[in-house]
Amino acid sequence: MLLVFGSAKLLGEVFERLRQPSIVGEILAGAILGPSVLALVQPNELLTALAELGVMFLLFRVGLEVRGAELWNVGGTALIVAAAGVAVPMVAGWGFARAWGLGQVESVFIGTALVATSVGITAEVLASKGMLDQLSSRIILAAAVIDDVLGLIVLAIVSGTARGSLAWTDLALAVMLPVIFTVILARWGSRGVLRVAPRLESKLKAREAQFHLALVLLFALSALAMFAGVAAIVGAFLAGMTLADHVGRRVHTLVHGTAELLTPFFLAGIGLQINLAVFKDSHLVAMTAIVIVIAMLTKVIGCGLGAIRLGRADALRIGIGMAPRGEVGVVVAQLGLTMGVVSAPVYAVIVFAALATTVLAPPLLVLAYKGADSQKGLSA
Repeated sequence: MLLVFGSAKLLGEVFERLRQPSIVGEILAGAILGPSVLALVQPNELLTALAELGVMFLLFRVGLEVRGAELWNVGGTALIVAAAGVAVPMVAGWGFARAWGLGQVESVFIGTALVATSVGITAEVLASKGMLDQLSSRIILAAAVIDDVLGLIVLAIVSGTARGSLAWTDLALAVMLPVIFTVILARWGSRGVLRVAPRLESKLKAREAQFHLALVLLFALSALAMFAGVAAIVGAFLAGMTLADHVGRRVHTLVHGTAELLTPFFLAGIGLQINLAVFKDSHLVAMTAIVIVIAMLTKVIGCGLGAIRLGRADALRIGIGMAPRGEVGVVVAQLGLTMGVVSAPVYAVIVFAALATTVLAPPLLVLAYKGADSQKGLSA
C-alpha cells in the first residue's frame, strides 16, 4: 500500500508540474512498479479490492456533483452518442481483425472489447479540472452510463453465440433489468431519497448519520446494479446523483477525502496490468499500434458525430471523453480468453490497447477543454 499509494501520488505530482493530468502519472506508477518493469508489486486480491472501492467512490463523488434533471435533459443526445460509440468501434474492430486474418469469433470479440468506455478515467479528469458543469461533460457521463448498458447487451449476444447457446429469454431479461434499473434511478431516485432520508436521519443519533446513510445507499445501489447486470460503478454514480440535492457539504468533504485515499489504487491498478511483453514480437507491435489508433479514432469519430450539432468543439470533447477503455475492455478480453475463443497473443494486444487509450485520453481531454467556458445549458 505504501509503494502503490506513495508512488502514484509522487508521479501524479510530477505530471501536474509538467501541466499534464495527474492520473496519467498515477497509472504509470503502477506500470513501473508492476511485473513489466521493476516487478516490486504484483496484482493481488487486496489491491483489486482497493481498486474496486476506489473507482466506486470516484463515481460516487462525481455523482454528488451532478443533478439528475441535468442528465435526464441531455438523454436524447447521450443516447445517440452512446449508440454511435458502440456501433462504429464494433464494426471497425471486427473489420480490421478479419482483414488481419483472424477468425470470425475472435474478430467479433476484438470489436466487442473496443465498444466499452471506462467512465472512471474521464470522470476523474473532469472533476479534477472543475469541468463537470459543462454541457459536454454531462453528455459524456450520461452516454457512458447508456454505453455500459448497450455494451452489456452486445457482450451477452457475442458470448452466447460463441458458446452456441444463445437463449433469447435470458437475453431479453439481460436487456430489461439494466434499462429499468437505470431509468428508475435516474428519473425518480432523487425524489425517493428526499422523501425517505430526512425521516431516517431524524431518528439517528450518530454524529455523521447523513454520511453513514450515504454509504449504505452507495453500497446498496452498487450491489443492485450488479444484480441488474450493469457495472457496480453505474450504481455508485446513480447513488451520488440521487443524493446530490439532499446531502450537505460535510458529506461532500468526507466522500472526497475517502476518494482521495482509494482512487490512486484504482489508477495504479490499471498500470499494474500493462504487459510490455507484447513488444517482443514485431507482428504484434504492428497489430497493437493499429488497434490503438482504431480504438481512439472510432470513439472520437462515432461519438463526435453523434454530438456534432453541438458544435465541433463539444463534439471533439465528447469523442475524446468516451475514448478510454480501461478495465472494461480488459474484462471483455479476459472473457474471450477464458472461453478459448481469443488467443493469448491477441488477448495481450487487446489489453495493452485498452490501457493505452486510458493513458492517451486524459491529456487529450485536457487540451480539448482548454479555454472552455462554464456552460449551464440544460437541454441538448
